[in-house]
Amino acid sequence: MLAEPGTQLKLRFKNKERRGVIMIVKIHKTPEGRKVIAICDDQLIGKTFEEDNKQLDLNSSFYKGDKKEGEEIKGLLKEPCIINVVGVESINLLKRLGLAENSHIIKIKEIPHTQVIVE
Repeated sequence: MLAEPGTQLKLRFKNKERRGVIMIVKIHKTPEGRKVIAICDDQLIGKTFEEDNKQLDLNSSFYKGDKKEGEEIKGLLKEPCIINVVGVESINLLKRLGLAENSHIIKIKEIPHTQVIVE
């Protein structure tokens, strides 16, 4: 649909970083001192998903951490670490940061999951 000549158009652009999206983040340390970061969409915590021989258990303490927004999480991912990511919003954050690709994402009951090594 075209606007009439002389009509003023208001355009809205989607902000690349969605404000107010909450993810749960927990930082673990391996015995060797390596950082392992678990990031999960807030609404998925406490649930279990099973499909064929795969299970995604988000009840464990591995995922239960602190609520954070994307900007806070970005800062955590600048150092070498292993990232375990579950959920659409969490995966999208890593994609925007160039840390995740579709070819490395699996889905269990339509819930996306990936692991990333940042060196």
